[in-house]
Amino acid sequence: MPDDSLLPIVSVVVVNYRGAEDTITCLRALADDLAYPADRLQVICVDNASGDGSVERIKANAPGVELVESKTNLGFAGGCNLGVQHADGSVVAFLNNDARPHADWVDAAVKVLMTEPTVAAVASKVLDWDGKRIDFVEGGLTWFGMGYKTHQGELDDGRFDTPRDVLFGTGSALFVRASTFKRLGGFDERFFMFYEDVDLGWRLNLRGWRVRYEPKSVAYHRHHRSMSTLDNSRETYLLERNALAALYKNVSDEALGKVLPAALALSVRRATARGNIDPTQLEITNRPATGPDLTDPIEIPRVSAAAMLAIDRFVEMIPSLKESRAVEQAARVRSDADLLPLMHSALEPACPEQAYLEAHQKLVAAMGLDELYTLRRNVLIVTSDAITERMAGPAIRAWNMADVLGGEHDVRLVTMNAHSSPPPAPFDVRYEAPTDMGQHVDWAHIVILQGHVLEQVPQLKTSSKIVVCDIYDPMHLEQLEQGKDLTDSRRAHVVEVVTEVLSNQLLRGDFFLCASERQRHFWLGHLGAIGRLSPTLYDSDPSVRSLLAVAPFGLSAKPPQRTGPGPRDRLGKIGQDDKLVIWAGGIYNWFDPLTLLHAIDRMRGTHPDVKLLFLGMKHPNPDVGEMDMATRARALATRLDLGDNVVFNETWVPFEERQNWLLDADCGVTTHYEHVETTFAFRTRVLDYLWSGLPIVTTTGDAFADLIERENLGVVVPAEDPQALADALEKVLYDKEFARACSGRIEAVRDRYTWETALAPLVEFCRDPRPAADRLPGAGPMVGTKPLGAVASVRRDVALMKEYLNAGGPRELARRAGGRLRRVLGQGR
Repeated sequence: MPDDSLLPIVSVVVVNYRGAEDTITCLRALADDLAYPADRLQVICVDNASGDGSVERIKANAPGVELVESKTNLGFAGGCNLGVQHADGSVVAFLNNDARPHADWVDAAVKVLMTEPTVAAVASKVLDWDGKRIDFVEGGLTWFGMGYKTHQGELDDGRFDTPRDVLFGTGSALFVRASTFKRLGGFDERFFMFYEDVDLGWRLNLRGWRVRYEPKSVAYHRHHRSMSTLDNSRETYLLERNALAALYKNVSDEALGKVLPAALALSVRRATARGNIDPTQLEITNRPATGPDLTDPIEIPRVSAAAMLAIDRFVEMIPSLKESRAVEQAARVRSDADLLPLMHSALEPACPEQAYLEAHQKLVAAMGLDELYTLRRNVLIVTSDAITERMAGPAIRAWNMADVLGGEHDVRLVTMNAHSSPPPAPFDVRYEAPTDMGQHVDWAHIVILQGHVLEQVPQLKTSSKIVVCDIYDPMHLEQLEQGKDLTDSRRAHVVEVVTEVLSNQLLRGDFFLCASERQRHFWLGHLGAIGRLSPTLYDSDPSVRSLLAVAPFGLSAKPPQRTGPGPRDRLGKIGQDDKLVIWAGGIYNWFDPLTLLHAIDRMRGTHPDVKLLFLGMKHPNPDVGEMDMATRARALATRLDLGDNVVFNETWVPFEERQNWLLDADCGVTTHYEHVETTFAFRTRVLDYLWSGLPIVTTTGDAFADLIERENLGVVVPAEDPQALADALEKVLYDKEFARACSGRIEAVRDRYTWETALAPLVEFCRDPRPAADRLPGAGPMVGTKPLGAVASVRRDVALMKEYLNAGGPRELARRAGGRLRRVLGQGR
């Protein structure tokens, strides 16, 4: 813990009602047993009009306690709220009068609140009085509003010593930020007692705050001592009534119409089942065949009457609850689905009687509650790349995101590229114009976007939707190389616009995905430069991995299997016994195929059987034209007379057929220049080599070069060194033992890059999506609604935007777009 003077004042509230003996034990433990500095601790005891001499006994035996006397019995909820009115601390803590704290009870909870600003409440670990069995470590919530304690009564054997987010903590030992507690109006006093803690945690989570279970904050509890003299029907009454009240306040508009009628019906069935009441006794068909009908009163056990009376009182509460509901629904930033992981078994029946179980099953089926309370969210994935049988990297990545997430959620993959013709898929995939994207955004709980989608769908900038930005492609670094043949002013402007596109994503996103640890360091710098690494974000997670995670491009978990002919059968220049070097992808300006051609030229004299295949020259997205480097590569191959050794595949191999081409190869190659784009690049074609078990030859400088060198998966050579490259190719092609060893090591490495493994951070985030810490209520919008500089003047022509933002090439953009856009790109600022 830090210096005592830096510690917050903690105000502990203990409510007493005719339990002075327990209360005094509790208060003495707070005074004598805590390690927390006494001068940073305020202890408040609220007497709920006990009228049994409790006040006098507490004054005599706990003189250092601030005693607040209530004129009436306000219940636990009202008593706690009254105590908070007298609290001086920035943290308020609640401890049952029949509980006692461990020495570190306060220290451990305060540490969480000081280090994690998105945590509004800390739930203590509560054990029985002897410290052997569980009283509270986590709570669940049923669809009909009843909270329950998981693992209650089990041995405390170390299984529950991991901190985690929970839906609610128990009011018997709970810490809350005082400002947040007051902002939410404290505990709902209409509850009197029971479920007021469930309701508070529910409301906190809906507003985007976290409730954190901290196992080092321990209290010991004599469970339900305050209710030991009362008939259990009174407890049943409060539980039934308060569950309905919490449900009505907090469940979404979408769910309320289904859930509330079913909850009311189920409450009645609980009453008849618990009391073993014959529900058919008033059926007309059950009247006696002869003699008068029975008119005697029907006997109803108190436990059954409790549920019926609870419904009656709930009806009386509805007018005031309606006002509270309006407040909570307006303030919520998280959906019902977002809270499902914290609810645990939402469809849990929570009652053992057979008649009740049958009714529960019927209501769930009839009202479609299984659809509402299974862990599925609406996930919208948006790309501007063409989705066809011949897909490039961005579309392949978006497709596999949809495929991986589709097992747990309702996924909709939308391309805004008019040249798309989506193949059949196990998820919803479609084309939509940018102007018509509103319906999809409204449908979604989570939006995952790439490239410049945020600019094409500007409503996402101010929407409360959870936004995941896939920034695996540093587009502005590509533009530094790609635009070298433009005028200086035009090139500078293109880079400026693309950088601003990315900056706006970094300002808006709730979660970001990059391709490597190198990229992660780069993007952390960008986040810091634009002010996004605020104390709020940093304090919520100093590692910042909950905001920015590594999710590389992936590969299929299923090894490649031949489904058709490859290049040895399709292309006449490549024989069955030739040594085939494959370049798996297009030729772009940031690559260096020229040095590779010179290396092949050097090899062919001693190895005439060496063949180099460039797998795809025509990009599947018609908006992406051929780049200058491709033209230069063809020209050099012609000048060196490499026609017998080099093959340019002038089309693009369909995604589902690429394995047939890769399986014919003997090694994979990728070469590039030494520049900043290389440093932060993630060469997706290398994954195809890993997938196919091909030894790899690559240029030093990028993330995969480090992997290949570290794991001995091939040979890494210096940039622009044709002899070193020729030697490396000779080694992997003609040293059979070396090549075989590389393939064996690749088999062990490639499992790290399956799509399921690569996208694990995204899967985990979508299971429990939250707004970023600095986008919690009150943080305000971070991205303005004004147009993005010069982009505003070209927004009506989205296709042109895609050409230079989606790696289509500024030269091709200038040729296609016409004078209006050329004038815009030529302007300075």
